[in-house]
This record gives sequence, structure tokens and C-alpha cells, in this order.
Amino acid sequence: MDATLIAVAVLWGAAAGLLLPRAAYRFSVEPEEPWRDACPAGHAFTGPARGWLGTTRCATCAVTVPALPGAPAPEDPGARPAPARPRRYAPGVVAPAVTVLACAALAAATGLRPEAAVWLLLAPVAVLLAVIDRRVHRLPDRLTLPLAGAAAVLLGCAALLPEHGGSWTSALLGGGALGGFYFLLFLINPTGMGFGDVKLALALGVALGWYGWAVLCAGGFAGFLFGALYGAGLMLLRRAGRKTGIPFGPFMIAGALVGLLFGGLAA
Repeated sequence: MDATLIAVAVLWGAAAGLLLPRAAYRFSVEPEEPWRDACPAGHAFTGPARGWLGTTRCATCAVTVPALPGAPAPEDPGARPAPARPRRYAPGVVAPAVTVLACAALAAATGLRPEAAVWLLLAPVAVLLAVIDRRVHRLPDRLTLPLAGAAAVLLGCAALLPEHGGSWTSALLGGGALGGFYFLLFLINPTGMGFGDVKLALALGVALGWYGWAVLCAGGFAGFLFGALYGAGLMLLRRAGRKTGIPFGPFMIAGALVGLLFGGLAA
């Protein structure tokens, strides 16, 4: 049955992951700028959910964009050159692949316990946040706050079902503890810790706290460790200095993933 669950998780991760690149492109803007509502050529997005769901190739560009410069000329001089296939306006491979791997790993570690469904629902949003933060060093409130609320509500529902592997009370306390810790870091050094990280910590703390304080500490520490190793690597390669800002959200999420895998296996 676990093999079936992993297969379902892979299919879910693939389906959800394919929807992430367009959303990441639309959300990846600087603060105070509106979300993108058109492709780089200016064609408005269309499709489900007011254009938030769809591929990363513009259908209008496929009709209006001429052949790329340097393309071989047709054999018939009177023939019209075929329009070039437009390039993607956002990467469409990494995010779906990471989503598939994360969902498969969570399903394998958690098994058939009720919280497995919660992790699978939250994982694509976490990957989306990591992609956005990696691109523009920003964690939008439109995603972080609903993620925290959804984690609390869904785990509350999971706690009502038999054979769950955690505690809803410790999940809520974990969200408050990790969020409070990051808020303290923000107050100490606002330039080194963004407030978006504080809001993300609420959601990650709820998820990690579900499995108890040991998992909460392990997942939180892993995030700092991953971020420190990445920063040290950049400095060794002379691609960053001590004051260079790095997006911390992806490392927080990676650390939380490690904690949830550990908690799921140990529960």
C-alpha cells in the first residue's frame, strides 16, 4: 500500500508542480510592484483561476512572434517562414521536479497516517515560495499567511482522525515558538532577517511542531545549517561577501522538509 501511496504522491507532485512556474513568474516581482499579468511580450495571461494556472509558453506569442534571426531560409523563396516556437518566459523543469521529489519523500516517510495528505497539499506551496524567494528575495504575504493558516486547520482535522502521528497542540505551540524566534532575530538584525521569513516560520513551525519539540528543533537547526553552508560556499568561491544578502526561505523550507522526514519516520 505504501508503494501505491508513493505513486499517488508522485502523480500529485507532477500535476501540482507543472502549475508552479507560471505562478512563480507572476509572483516574482520587487516589493511595491504589482503581480505580473502578462508575458514579457505584453500578452495578457489567460486560463483558469484568472490566468494563474497554465503553461509557461504564451499562446499569443506562438502566433505573432516571427522566426528567430539566423534561422535557415526556406527552400522556396516565395514561402512564408514558419513562426519560431516562443521561448519559455519562466523555467518549467526544476520546480516540478523538486515538487515530485518532495511529495514522494514525504509520502514514503509518513505512510498512510492522516498527516500525509496535509504534507502533500502544503508541499507545492512551499516549493513555490522557495522559487520566488530565490528569484527576488521575497516571500509574499498572499502565500505565507494562508500557508500558516492552512497548516493549522488541516492538522487540526488530521488530529481528529485515527492513527495520526502527532499532536495539534504541539503544532500550534511550535508555530508560535518558531515564529517568535524568527521575530526576535528580525528585531535584533532587521537587515539580515526579512519579515517574510518570520511569517514563513509560523507555517513551518506548525508543521514541525506536529511531531514534537525534537523535530521542531532539528528542522529549524537544519535550515540555519543549510543557509550557513551555502553562504560559506559563496564566500569561498568569492561570489559573495559577509554583507551579501541571500534568500533564506529555501533553506528554511529544506530544513523543515528534513525535519518532517525525520518526524514521519520516527512517529
